[in-house]
Amino acid sequence: MRQTMRVLIPAAAAVLGLAVAAVPAGAQAPSLQEQLAAQYKLVKMGSDTSGYSVVEEGTLLAIQKGGILGVPYTDKTVLTTKYEGGTVHGPSGLMTETRKRMFGHFSQTASEGQTTHLFGKGEKVYPTKIDVNVEKDTVAMNIVACDTCNNTNPTTYNKAQVVFQFPKGSLAKASAGDVEDTIGQLLSISDDAPQQGQGGDQQGGQQQAQQQQQPAPQQQAQEPQTIQMGMTTDQVKASMGTPEKIVNLGPKQIYVYKDLKVTFLGGKVADVQ
Repeated sequence: MRQTMRVLIPAAAAVLGLAVAAVPAGAQAPSLQEQLAAQYKLVKMGSDTSGYSVVEEGTLLAIQKGGILGVPYTDKTVLTTKYEGGTVHGPSGLMTETRKRMFGHFSQTASEGQTTHLFGKGEKVYPTKIDVNVEKDTVAMNIVACDTCNNTNPTTYNKAQVVFQFPKGSLAKASAGDVEDTIGQLLSISDDAPQQGQGGDQQGGQQQAQQQQQPAPQQQAQEPQTIQMGMTTDQVKASMGTPEKIVNLGPKQIYVYKDLKVTFLGGKVADVQ
């Protein structure tokens, strides 16, 4: 059970006034690209004579809608799926036809590195790249399949690119939270951990997960965690623990926890989201 969390924040106008007053001259707020990079950890892939594998896991994402068309990781090309207005638009006919001419029919075996894969709802993937283009109002995210999560054998690490298209002129004004909400409609952050092995390992992992979901009596009785404006980084760590990620932008720092983001200006809490 998630612990109760109490965040003490003054009115929005007061928060904004404090943030503006506390920003040193010449300091810049983190860009949308930087904020998304802090939210979505990219997977690190490696290879040897046996093929490709995950070297370091990234943020695990769960596909919420079907229609994303991928290709094996060994392919030199990548197909682009567009997400706009809540609708998934598969790769264009020209794109798929060009690839068919380059690699032959899609019915060839995965071992030849030429088979396409239509991702289904519930499949798990990792982000491999994020690119924000404010002028085009797009956020492009490249993804690769978590084969251990999806029980894919032999592994293919199917990859794809998803372009999130926003209304004209809106991305420059959008907050990171708004963009993450849109991305989450198609690729939501998953709490599941990749499966390690088969049989007994899976069963043991499921039992461990169930035990973790059942809070101990003393945890239920704990006082709610509190964050107040003006607290130092050490005070926040003492209350919340070590953050999952830290975005260091000189005089401005962002501590990213599982359920919230804490922004520090001059070493003190200036905003909580």
